[in-house]
Amino acid sequence: MNPSLVATNLGRDYATPHGLVTVLDGVSLSMEAGETLAIVGPSGSGKSTLLGLLAGLDRPSRGYVAIAGRDLAAMDDAEASTYRGRHCGFVFQSHRLLPALTAQENVQVPLDLARATDAAPRARAWLERVGLGGRHDHRPRQLSGGEQQRVAVARALVHAPAIVFADEPTGSLDRRTGTAVADLLFALAADHRTTLVLVTHDEALAERCARVVRMQDGRIA
Repeated sequence: MNPSLVATNLGRDYATPHGLVTVLDGVSLSMEAGETLAIVGPSGSGKSTLLGLLAGLDRPSRGYVAIAGRDLAAMDDAEASTYRGRHCGFVFQSHRLLPALTAQENVQVPLDLARATDAAPRARAWLERVGLGGRHDHRPRQLSGGEQQRVAVARALVHAPAIVFADEPTGSLDRRTGTAVADLLFALAADHRTTLVLVTHDEALAERCARVVRMQDGRIA
């Protein structure tokens, strides 16, 4: 089985007025297709930086990340953006839905970018799957926090990505709603054998993953 994600000797430095600061150093890991991984650790340990590098949202100072066999750092910005759009899905703590669009239009975004001819019915079907078929024409401000996050989950999975990255996907939700959203995310990822990488402070959520990586001072502890 070929790994769906490989990170080798990742490092990330940032220039500050006081000199170069290393926030991530020497991190390597790999994941098989359909595997679930939680990244945990205290604030400032480098977990969100690691997620950003794995997702190709940031470029490493050292090392490389390959998704489905392609080195993201070897691509220019336009190519990397297109590749992420085809192969990756994203769920963030703050939902990041577009406020002017309806729930259905938000879910359609990845399909529209890919110029899918069946974008509307596929988006509508995914809203049905996350229990929001009757809210397809509602805008984010008309939805609860849990409903917005369910829209975000549908948007992340609608284009059948190889891998989904989730940054504190339940962090802004109450326990009951957060559990429901997590149930949905894990179930849908399992149904489609989607690789799932999530950052969380929630130990109970982390324990649902097949593997847990603990970060400390920019390294895997």
